[in-house]
Amino acid sequence: MQIRVQKYGGTSVATPEMRLRVIHHIRQAREEGCGVVAVVSAMGRKGDPYATDTFLEWIQQNGESLPAREQDLLLSCGEIISASTLSSLLHNEGIPNTVLTGGQAGIITNNDYNNAQILTIHPKRVKEELAKGKVVVLAGFQGRTSEGEITTLGRGGSDTTATALGVALDAESVDIFTDVEGIMTADPRIVEDAFPLESVTYSEICNLAFQGAKVIHPRAVELAMQTNVPIRVRSTKSDHPGTLVTSTHDRNGVAGEVHDRLITGITQMPNVTQVKVKAREGQYDLQLRVFKAMAENGISVDFININPSGVAYTVYDHVADRAEEILKSMDLDVELYRHCSKVAVVGAGIAGVPGVMSKIAEALTQEDIQILQSADSHTTIWALIRGDDMVKAVRALHRKFNLNKNHVHS
Repeated sequence: MQIRVQKYGGTSVATPEMRLRVIHHIRQAREEGCGVVAVVSAMGRKGDPYATDTFLEWIQQNGESLPAREQDLLLSCGEIISASTLSSLLHNEGIPNTVLTGGQAGIITNNDYNNAQILTIHPKRVKEELAKGKVVVLAGFQGRTSEGEITTLGRGGSDTTATALGVALDAESVDIFTDVEGIMTADPRIVEDAFPLESVTYSEICNLAFQGAKVIHPRAVELAMQTNVPIRVRSTKSDHPGTLVTSTHDRNGVAGEVHDRLITGITQMPNVTQVKVKAREGQYDLQLRVFKAMAENGISVDFININPSGVAYTVYDHVADRAEEILKSMDLDVELYRHCSKVAVVGAGIAGVPGVMSKIAEALTQEDIQILQSADSHTTIWALIRGDDMVKAVRALHRKFNLNKNHVHS
């Protein structure tokens, strides 16, 4: 029996109408002869009664002193409520099923409460239930330690649950159901003619995700990549096949449309501050002092550029004042450019192709957008720009690389 792991995010299980769509997708997979594991997130988002962020707010309103272990006991309830609700609806539709917590499904983690890492999975119970012809409805975002303590997996935890289980079960695929029809060429709220791609590589989706696209968590993609379990990103609202994520754009290794595509997509990350620290003559330990100070104060740094004249990097806007205060207390020459955005051009086809940066510079210059800093890797080129220019920049780059539907499919 082929096994299909399906993951349903908070919006996919938030309303009665959406839960009916979930049942539709489960039934469809069963009719195709697959055993189904449905991994569910807590229902809804912040403000909804059983959402994870709502539980976190509840703690803040009631003492704000709950230790991490006990916090995980509370946070794990959202997914259990969601799984039990879906189970009842499936039974009502005559679909046999059983609910399992992460621990009951054999997901063993370390004891880093609130952000646990999966150490191993023993899916014996899951396989037994599937062999009985049941759908396994699994509470995502959680596991247990070897001592039996309940843990939660941090942001993107249900994605991680689904892909890790997909690997352990040697699943046919892991279907991530969300509120868009796949991985888009750009944020559809910014670019009207953005559209879902038929396929992308693990590397491309990781870069898109790290640069701000929030369709799937990078940690989940990295797990699937280890054993080449295909991921499909789909919309709960439709039967559109969505975007296939594999190592080769096609599970059989057949060259497909993506091999001729230079750029996969454009993404963006707002609300960052550029920090520039100037080196004085003979100040050769500057980078060590700067980054050690950031690390000791728990400030995450990104977009790092080091040269003899100094260092430049970015931090999130909300910690910029703290970073400036620390650096000035060290008697360093600091300049901050606040409210910037990072735009990224992502594509497996970039490696070794000349002229890509030239096109980016041309597209942004034509819109009078200044590049404050840039960097590149094999599959991604980043540009730091002023925040007010972000929307204009994403649209300009999407046009420049012909990412509208007509061009890509021609």
